[in-house]
Amino acid sequence: MEQQVHFVTVATADLDAARRFYVDGLDWSPTLDVPGEILFFQIGPGIMLGLFDAAQFTADLGPGDLGAAHLGAPADVTPRGFTLSHNVSSPQEVDRVLAAAAAAGAAIRKPGQPASFGGYHGHFADPNGLLWEIAHNPGWSVTPTGTVLLAPANPETSG
Repeated sequence: MEQQVHFVTVATADLDAARRFYVDGLDWSPTLDVPGEILFFQIGPGIMLGLFDAAQFTADLGPGDLGAAHLGAPADVTPRGFTLSHNVSSPQEVDRVLAAAAAAGAAIRKPGQPASFGGYHGHFADPNGLLWEIAHNPGWSVTPTGTVLLAPANPETSG
């Protein structure tokens, strides 16, 4: 298997709320929008974010894949244990994006502040609980070929 991800698909309890947040609130343009089923956004070269209606998501996985779902009970498909991260050019841009997300209906989980990696960051949750980190990371760069370079936060102590 190649070391690649092409889609990040997230079960979404309220697809209409997600549409209002991303399309109306943040002014994102959907690549594909199937009402009542899924909403796709291109979020980078060759990578898509899919927001999949939770009932459709559960049905697509099939019986047994989400615990009690095979018994007819609704599965808990709340996203947890990860963040999607968006890197920006400055600490001021972090604060601007967090404010725009809040105005669109996000819950700010961590206001902009210095980060342990030597930059500045904050977190918000979209209306369905999907966590986003907005960060300015001075050690982050992308080459013209798309390769990500990450410099250590403190080169003097890194081996």
